[in-house]
Amino acid sequence: MERGRMSRATSGRPSELMPMRVQDSNRMSMAYTTPKSKQPSFGKLNIPKPQSGTSERRTSFFGARTVGASMPRNSSMSGFGGTEKIKDTRPLHDKSFVQQCIRQLHEFLTEHGYPGTLSAKTLQSPSTKEFVKVFEFVYRQLDPTFEMPTSKVEEEVPAIMKALRYPFVLSKSSMYSVGAPHTWPQALGALMWLIDQVKIYWCLSKQELLFTDFCEDGDNIEEGAEYNKLLVDYTAETYAMFMQGEDSFDDVDELFLNKLKKLYNVDEAQLASMEEKHRILSEEVERLEKESHTDRLMTKRMERVKLQADVKTLQSYRSNLESFKVNLEHRASELSDELETTGSHRESLKHEQNKLQLRLQNQKFTPADVERINREKRELQQTISSHSKSLEDAEQHKWNEEIALAKVKEKAELKVAEYHKLARKLKLIPQSAENACGHDFEIRPFDCGPGSMVQHKTQMQTLLRKLVSDVEEENSRLANMKLSLEESSEQVNSNLLDKSNDLKQLREQIRKLDERLDSDMQEFAQEEQDWAAEVETVENHRTTLEKKVNYGYDESVQHLKAAQQQYHLVLQETNEERRTVANNLASVFTTAANHLSITEECLEDLHGRVQRVCSKAVEEDEAALKKLRETLKSFMSKSDSL
Repeated sequence: MERGRMSRATSGRPSELMPMRVQDSNRMSMAYTTPKSKQPSFGKLNIPKPQSGTSERRTSFFGARTVGASMPRNSSMSGFGGTEKIKDTRPLHDKSFVQQCIRQLHEFLTEHGYPGTLSAKTLQSPSTKEFVKVFEFVYRQLDPTFEMPTSKVEEEVPAIMKALRYPFVLSKSSMYSVGAPHTWPQALGALMWLIDQVKIYWCLSKQELLFTDFCEDGDNIEEGAEYNKLLVDYTAETYAMFMQGEDSFDDVDELFLNKLKKLYNVDEAQLASMEEKHRILSEEVERLEKESHTDRLMTKRMERVKLQADVKTLQSYRSNLESFKVNLEHRASELSDELETTGSHRESLKHEQNKLQLRLQNQKFTPADVERINREKRELQQTISSHSKSLEDAEQHKWNEEIALAKVKEKAELKVAEYHKLARKLKLIPQSAENACGHDFEIRPFDCGPGSMVQHKTQMQTLLRKLVSDVEEENSRLANMKLSLEESSEQVNSNLLDKSNDLKQLREQIRKLDERLDSDMQEFAQEEQDWAAEVETVENHRTTLEKKVNYGYDESVQHLKAAQQQYHLVLQETNEERRTVANNLASVFTTAANHLSITEECLEDLHGRVQRVCSKAVEEDEAALKKLRETLKSFMSKSDSL
């Protein structure tokens, strides 16, 4: 590593590359200051600088995803660490601003391959589930390993925004109804802030700093004040010399390298030892590469593997281009539709403007006409106020009359209810009741007006009088019927005497039948005794058979137990053999996996050597490079034909 630093530092730049060096210096200074074009339109930038070195260090500059107070604090992010709430100055309740944010969000999701089908209309009032999907997609641009939990999403999203030092308040209650008109602008503002942080992170990740491999530990010296001062002084001095017409800066480069060595504590002895090791390893590599030249078949195979990898890379790049083309076409169609709508709306507004201008030009009013119109307006307003007052008085009178009518109606309804209760007791209502005789005695007040009530009352009185006369006639008829029934009762009593005599005769006949029944019963008892003896004989025979069956059953049970014991023994032996076979297979698979990993490492080493040989051969022989390109073209044509 020390040799890599020194080799890169001592390599120097030729005079013809001096303008490029100035651009690199400018780009170097850009790594420590955020350009104005990339700053968000609100709030303060509080994202820490990406770590220099490997891509893993750059992609994990947010650290482990922690929620709550356990997240580490950065001094650069302490601006929002307090409890003071900052007022959001963005016009989130302005419809035009909200529509602009929705369009920007839709463009961002479309350009970066949002997996779901989301339209600009859906983003006007999305559901909580759709908002969580969009938030997860945007946050994965910062942390690819992020997975949104399935429970308590309304607590997770505000906690993540708080951990990212979102300067404004995003409450948990707003997550229950994200698409509501009063909560969606705040959630949309949080998404736009997060998208701005993603864009700034991408911009900072693409900046390649000088001497990025000097510090592999957690302390990055290149971001310190001393390194910045050295770099700025070096850039200013070389640029001043360059502007004065000088093309070589060996003295300044040597002085800058000495200062860098002093800053990073470079050990010259270690560098010399590393160069000696590099020389030895280079000789070993050359020897191994000469040995690998003998195996041309392996070289061709490696070339084939490399070409296949290139084909796969080209195919994936082609598929990505096609998907990107589809997204651009979809976006172009949406923009064209929006442009047509805007154009038609613009034409209608122009037409309306022309009409209004024509009307304004045709109107000709004198001051007298204006005064007369104002006077008539005042008179009409006075008339309207007087009419409004009379209308209020009429409504008040109407309200008093309605209250009095309601009281009278309530009393009438009470009397009607008493009448209906008495009529139900007398079975006069409903119309199908027993005493109604098909007439309707139910009173329905205010059905046909006050005049109909008198007519209805007269009709009901007539029906009731008729009903009373019918009841009296029925009473007299029932009295006559009672007399006739009494006469028939006397005749029935005389008939009862005759029937009692007949009953005595029947009882005598029954006594004789009982005596005969007793004799028959004695005969039946004798037969039952005979049947009992026969049943006892059958029972004895059954017990004998049961004893024989039980003996055979016991013997079968003993055989079954012996078979079960033998089965358990065989099962134990089988399990033992299975475990032995599993252990053997595991050892075989472990050996095969180890062999496979060793083989892969050897193949990767050999692949690296072959690549170095190929690069060296390409540099030495242009004809071989041309032949290799022709081979690649032929291979591509063959693969396309296949």
